[in-house]
Amino acid sequence: MIGTFVNVGAILAGTLVGVSAGRLVPDRVHLRVTQGLGLVVLLLGVDNALAWRDTNILHVMGGILVGAVVGELLDLEARLERLGAAIERAVHRRTGGTSTVAEGFVTASLVFCIGPLAVYGSFEDGLTSSWDALATKSLLDGFASVAFAAALGWGVALSAGAVLLVQGSLTLLAGFLGDVLVGEPLAALTSAGGVLLVGIGLKLLAITDVRVGNFLPALVFAPAIAIAAEAFT
Repeated sequence: MIGTFVNVGAILAGTLVGVSAGRLVPDRVHLRVTQGLGLVVLLLGVDNALAWRDTNILHVMGGILVGAVVGELLDLEARLERLGAAIERAVHRRTGGTSTVAEGFVTASLVFCIGPLAVYGSFEDGLTSSWDALATKSLLDGFASVAFAAALGWGVALSAGAVLLVQGSLTLLAGFLGDVLVGEPLAALTSAGGVLLVGIGLKLLAITDVRVGNFLPALVFAPAIAIAAEAFT
């Protein structure tokens, strides 16, 4: 769990820097920061999505489509937004103005939690007690949280709780799933995660409002389909 705690600390520190710097720079700089981050996230998403080459594209496609249907029926994006808004009301009560706390929480949580390093690193930490991968992720997330916080405010700090929950759970479950999520299932999971990152990049670039939260079940269905396919071949 050490790697996850370091990751959480990096996000909190980055948010502090970003919020502080955000007060010193004009809105047009905030816009460029968000666009730059969107371009980087889009590139990372494309790179990760290409992991389908190590599995069957149908596993990834099936996971995305089934996951989208389930996520839309559950309306996960709206649930995440309501959670962020509820947290905002509880800890930052005020009237007037436009707040980006919920947006910062949802966007940063999705970016920090669905990347392949979150999966790789958590399993590495749980199986071998090595957190080299999470150390790399912490560095990336720290810089990303500076950019997010400068543009979206202190709500980014709330994503540290999501990272603690998701990565902590994966680390604890590593002993049970480590022998399952290897080979094609892991490639399917990584590729599906990359597709979701592409959606986040498009959203940050204001190209289209992809409701990425509703695609989160794909991270379960894509590797599950790959595992089922292996079992029947």
